[in-house]
Amino acid sequence: MTTIPDPGAPATGSPGPARATADHVTDHVTDDVTDDVTDDAVDGPGFGTLSAASLLAETARRHPDYPALHFAGTTTSYGELWDQTRAYAGALAARGIGRGSRVAMVVPNVPDFARVYYAALTLGAVVVPIHLLFRAGEIEFVLRDSRADVVVAAAPMLAEAAPAAERAGVPVLTVLAPAADQGGPVLPRLEDEAVAATPVVRHTPVHPTAAATILYTSGTTGLPKGAVGSHLAAVEQVHCSLIDSFDLRHDDVVFGGLPLFHAFGQMAVMNCAFRVGASVVLLPRFDPDQALELLVAHRATVFTAVPTMFVGMLEAARRSDARPPLRYAVSGGAALPVSVLEEFASAYGAEVHEGYGLTETSPSVSFNTVFEPIRPGTVGRPMWGVDVAVADAVIDHEVHLLTEPGALGEIVVRGHNLLKGYLGRPDADAAAVVDGWFRTGDLGTLDADGILAITDRKKDMIIRNGYNVYPTEVEATLISHPDVALAAVFGVTDPLHGQEIHAAVVPADGRTIDADALVTWIRERVAAFKYPRVVHVVDELPLGPSGKILKRELPGRFAPVAPAPTSAR
Repeated sequence: MTTIPDPGAPATGSPGPARATADHVTDHVTDDVTDDVTDDAVDGPGFGTLSAASLLAETARRHPDYPALHFAGTTTSYGELWDQTRAYAGALAARGIGRGSRVAMVVPNVPDFARVYYAALTLGAVVVPIHLLFRAGEIEFVLRDSRADVVVAAAPMLAEAAPAAERAGVPVLTVLAPAADQGGPVLPRLEDEAVAATPVVRHTPVHPTAAATILYTSGTTGLPKGAVGSHLAAVEQVHCSLIDSFDLRHDDVVFGGLPLFHAFGQMAVMNCAFRVGASVVLLPRFDPDQALELLVAHRATVFTAVPTMFVGMLEAARRSDARPPLRYAVSGGAALPVSVLEEFASAYGAEVHEGYGLTETSPSVSFNTVFEPIRPGTVGRPMWGVDVAVADAVIDHEVHLLTEPGALGEIVVRGHNLLKGYLGRPDADAAAVVDGWFRTGDLGTLDADGILAITDRKKDMIIRNGYNVYPTEVEATLISHPDVALAAVFGVTDPLHGQEIHAAVVPADGRTIDADALVTWIRERVAAFKYPRVVHVVDELPLGPSGKILKRELPGRFAPVAPAPTSAR
């Protein structure tokens, strides 16, 4: 499940076109068929192809004059974007990138993200988007683990990406960087190579289940795991969303402030919009006042965001009377408080439709469809073709389904949206997929009408601003500090961020800990979305009979008594 095969390789032993197929039919008619005989036409992979690159290529072919991207005062049409993408693909191909190659990218929400992303897919390569907040050590890990053949890094990301690539031995291409004679870095510029290259004519055919993306998510060991997604999962996610979940039209203008390196931004914003020919307003770094200004200027009709952004937009609405003509909004990544949902609908005149998913599920599992009344406090119905159930959360070695409506258990999923596997991690595959079901690690309920509600998390993973943070990785860094003997990282419910990250630390013998200084120290060593905002210095941590720290006791002990802050950090 973790192997990425040659996506475009023909099926071994596949019959030739019409004649061989006819011969097989004749054989089955005239000869006895035994149980151990296989027929490639039935049992083989077949000749069908499917590429996620077609989400851009087909729309550009059919509607080249439709506006695709709005950024920094410039509008790029679909025809222009596809031409630029083909040139980028030509430059990558000249460097030997092709079917099955791994193209890592550290690029913010700018037009170059789409160009690089689809250029790689056009060649049959696998895209490895990297979190923009990752530090050099984290980027190096991803480059090594994914066995990247090249990394494309935007100029603002080079301070972390360039040394990481050098240590990992991965060639670097830049975008948005000035030329060396203009004070830029002495690194090759993809823009220059694209001008000199021969653009590709059309996208490379690949098998539908070939790998398209590797998206990194935290695992139980604290080390990121590469979730491998297929072209089929990506395209089917888009089609199911457009048919059953979103009412998205070619004249819609979609807010593009969600990070495109994340599955939510890639699928729910970029890929869905490109499939129908809608346009996307790109915002590299979310600022609520700037977001409101852009939404109004471009007359945006769909706002897709995580809960923190909704809170920010409410604050912006109190500072300005300007409003975009929103038709509806989409929330995901973390639970959206019902009060925020209601306030946003009142302030912007647009209902908020909440959904649920994970990186491993491409990402959507369920959604409060725009075609039905919303059910606040739930995440709606399962996606078409996605089977969702509730299982006994205590039993790990098998999936024991709970059939009583409303029963609380672990949410399990199966369907076209599942990952191919975790890259190089068969142990993680075996733990995550049991009896054909993907175990989400989330606790929830399914009512008699098939409506899903998420109530809690089975494990200790924290979700802050829609980003997954696994405490083990942060604890390991904290414990490396000479003054820290023990550390426990945990989430405390927060109305703004979903959860806020706290740490309880025990000083080493004879040492003292300055909590604020420790926050500063850890902030410099892990990505900005991971570090604890609050450190509690304690004499001891609660321990179970086996000596394991009882993290479940910590959130209640350190829950804030004062109102949470009203502005994002």
